[in-house]
Formats: sequence, C-alpha cells, structure tokens
Amino acid sequence: MIREAFGLIYSGEVIPNLRELVDQRAVGALPIGGKYRIIDFPLSNMVNSDIRSVGVIVSRKYNSLMDHLGSGKAWDLSRKNEGLFILTPFSLRENPGIYRGKLEAIRSSLDYVRRVRQEYCIIAGSASIYNFNYDEMMRYHIESNSDITVLYHNVKLGHETDEQYHDVFFDISDEGRVMGMEVNPMLIKQTARSLKSYIIRKDILIYLVEDCFSKGEYKFSENLIRNNIDRLRIMAFEHKGYVGMLRSAKAYFDVNMDLLKPNVSRELFRSENRIYTKAKDSVPAKYTKTASIMHSLVANECVVEGIVENSILFRDVNIGKGAVIRNSIILPGSVVANDAQLEYVILDKNVSVRSRSRLIGNENFPVVVGKGGMV
Repeated sequence: MIREAFGLIYSGEVIPNLRELVDQRAVGALPIGGKYRIIDFPLSNMVNSDIRSVGVIVSRKYNSLMDHLGSGKAWDLSRKNEGLFILTPFSLRENPGIYRGKLEAIRSSLDYVRRVRQEYCIIAGSASIYNFNYDEMMRYHIESNSDITVLYHNVKLGHETDEQYHDVFFDISDEGRVMGMEVNPMLIKQTARSLKSYIIRKDILIYLVEDCFSKGEYKFSENLIRNNIDRLRIMAFEHKGYVGMLRSAKAYFDVNMDLLKPNVSRELFRSENRIYTKAKDSVPAKYTKTASIMHSLVANECVVEGIVENSILFRDVNIGKGAVIRNSIILPGSVVANDAQLEYVILDKNVSVRSRSRLIGNENFPVVVGKGGMV
C-alpha cells in the first residue's frame, strides 16, 4: 500500500531564532546528535515506510545539504529508476527563485509531482525530529476516506511559549476530523500541534496548489489547509512518540540534550526503524589519562584530554588538557585549548577556543559561536 506513495520534503524553512547556526546552512543540514543531520529524520522515516521516490525541495544556502545527501546512497535511494531527487529553485515569471512559502515551493516542483507514477504524496518538513512509519497513517487515510490527513502530536493544554515558529494547532472532532486551526496562538487552547506532515492524493494536491496560487496564496497551512477545512474531508492522525521542534537556538540545545536521555535515544535510534545518515569512515575517539567523561556523547576522531560532562562532541573535536566542558554542544572540527571553560555553549564547526578562555551561558539562553569563529 505504501509503495503507492512518493515523498516530498520541504527544506526551505527560515527560522531566525536559530541565530548563527543557520547563517551558512539550511535548517535540514544542521548537525544533531553527534553524527546526524536534521534531514536524516524525515528522509529515514520515508525510507523505513518503503517509499522509493523522494523529492527534497531546497531553497537557499543548500550547498552543505546537497553535499550531505549526495546520490541518496546512504538511504538506499541511489536507483536507476525512482530514488532521491534534489529539487533546486529556479526563477519563474511569478517568482525570482526565492519561495514565499511551502505552497509556492511545491508549485515550482510540480513537474516532479506530475512525473512520478505513485498515486499519493507524503509531505514533510525538515525542522523537527521524530521516528515515524507512515504505514498506519496511510491505512487510516484510505479507510477514513480522507482527502487530506495531517500528522500531529499532543502538547499540554494552556502551554505558553515565546519561541513560536509557525506553530499550527488543530481543533479535532471525536471522529478525528479537523474542524478548525490556529497559527501561533498566544494562549494554546488546543492540544493537537501539527507536525507539518500530510498525506494527500496527487491529483488533489496539484489542483489545490494551482487553485491557491491563482489567488495569490503561498502558504500551505494558512491557505491550502485552513481555507479548505469546510470543503474537504481533512482527518488527523496522532504521533504518540518523542518530537523535537527546531524553532530556536535554545530548542536546538534542548533537543540535543534530550538525546542523552536513555528513553529518547532508545526510541529514536534503537527501534526497528533506523535513522540513516551519510557514513564517514574515521578512527575512534581517543581519551588520555587526564580525560574524564560523564553522561556525554562523543563521536569518532575526537581527542579528549580534559573534563566533559553532560555534553555532545561531534566528529574531530579536540578538548585540551585541563579544559572543562559542561552542558555544551561542540560541532565538528572545533578545538578547545588547555584550561578553557565552557558551560551552556554551542560551538559551530571549526571554532577555536583559546587557552584559559571562559564562556558561560545558561539553560535559557546558551551562548552560540558561529562557524569558524575564534574565542
């Protein structure tokens, strides 16, 4: 059944609150969990659901994302027929190649949508992480005679946040039908938050995208979904597992820290649905006699001579003798010199921290040092 679906992943999200982390890369290319990228999660979810044709819509700053994806071999999508397709932006008469929303991005990719043989389309974003198989959702979509099925997860009623990034909440009937929706409400009255993932028949998708675009509408949730709640049968399907939303630097920090929790790590990485990524053959991490590691994740090629607690070190990170790293995330290629101290810090790739330097943030506002910086 699921083989009758193809995938579309939109990786053009613009999230300013991620600060320096997205200055030179798309959100989907953001490293996470020691060796992964955000794009690995939606792509692996589709591969684990036996989806054999996936189009990744890129918009801006996508060089590192394309380098990571390559031919799709890491996800078994390097195929003679079907496989992985990188859908790059190009200028049309109606737009200059910079998309004003997901709906416009999909419209610019309609040649790919029309060309694939599958009947159903599964759409996902690249700004959240969760482990999910679409098989049951597809069965629900067909059995409920749904025009569109949206994926959601529940949050606490009355939950407030000042870090909203295009949060969509659904009003769902007892039958499971979407009766209304809110975007970025100040006080959350509904518990069902959208995961920006949808199942829709291809011909319906093409018609709705062209219809919205003809009216000057460019946003998928606000225009295509909300404007058709009364016209179409839109059903909701709940994901009950862990969800990490990448809406700010703090959220990025929190999600990485969540990966140190055994239950979250077990659900995301040790279930029958694996999360695949581009493999890099490298030597194991090296720990000297002066090293002390506690409740941390250390990737290959690291050299640790200091103290690391409750932190994540990506590949090829060097921690000098006497350095103390606590509650921090160090991305690949960064070097922390002797006797430096970091706490609640995010170092992007190839950052150098001088000897005896001291950077202290807090759990609500971690210090972020941009790619290639020096402290």
